[in-house]
Amino acid sequence: MQTRLLQYFIALEREGHFARAAAACHVSQPTLSAGISALETQLGKRLILRNRRYAGLTEEGRAILPWARQLVAAADNLMQAAAVAKGPLQGELRLGAIPAAMPAIGFLAKALLERHPGLIISVRALTSRQIERELAAFELDAGLTYLDFEPPSHALAVPLYVERYMLVAAQGVLDEKRALEWEDVAGLPLCLLHQGMQNRRILDARLGERGLALRPVVTADSYVALFALVRQGRLCSIVPDSHAMLLDGLDWVRTFALPDADEGSRIGVIVSDRAPLGPLAQAVLAVARDISGRLGD
Repeated sequence: MQTRLLQYFIALEREGHFARAAAACHVSQPTLSAGISALETQLGKRLILRNRRYAGLTEEGRAILPWARQLVAAADNLMQAAAVAKGPLQGELRLGAIPAAMPAIGFLAKALLERHPGLIISVRALTSRQIERELAAFELDAGLTYLDFEPPSHALAVPLYVERYMLVAAQGVLDEKRALEWEDVAGLPLCLLHQGMQNRRILDARLGERGLALRPVVTADSYVALFALVRQGRLCSIVPDSHAMLLDGLDWVRTFALPDADEGSRIGVIVSDRAPLGPLAQAVLAVARDISGRLGD
């Protein structure tokens, strides 16, 4: 059985559309359709529900999907292992990162490319839950996420840094000489991430322990949106202190330290806990161990 046919099958399930799946596999739509038909013939089972267009997987298709993913991933790792036995690590490293950890991407990517210049790094912004699902489905090689609150399961982890909070406001909105307490912050007009984001759930839990609740005026799913809202001068936001490096030198924004709600939240690299580990997963873990605790050095 050719792994190429399995790749077509996986792409169709992921994209939910023949044309998009063909584009993702860099083949024509007739080639992809013929490949999936050939896979069905080899297995003697109908895998795809068709009604002029893709309509989902049959029961047999759903049954083989996790095995197809595992076979394709194993074949990729086999090729990588053979290639790196006597040569440099090359290929695409697929990395998922929570929005809160995006400022650390440059630091991690720089360290990876210095050690493995043949890599191509593909970064996607995902929630912590999406990272777990896509690692399990062999759609990612590694993730950058929270390690302690709702800890990832079936994963090997290397902590990189500890995240704490800071308040951001437009210049002139708040008295810069006044020390803020969490009770003060809870009374401000706020824009925050929505509760589907783990950073927000952690923040709510920490404040809940103090008997406080945050009631934002606006919620969003990106820090870019929050900063745009803050810039208009009416709203404030609570963001990870790692974002300070992205705001440095901007004359419209002011940052305010906040009292530590606790010891902070660890963010680190995770890969699926499988044996043997693929070369890409091994490379990410090795680099993460070397740079752990040195973010921003």
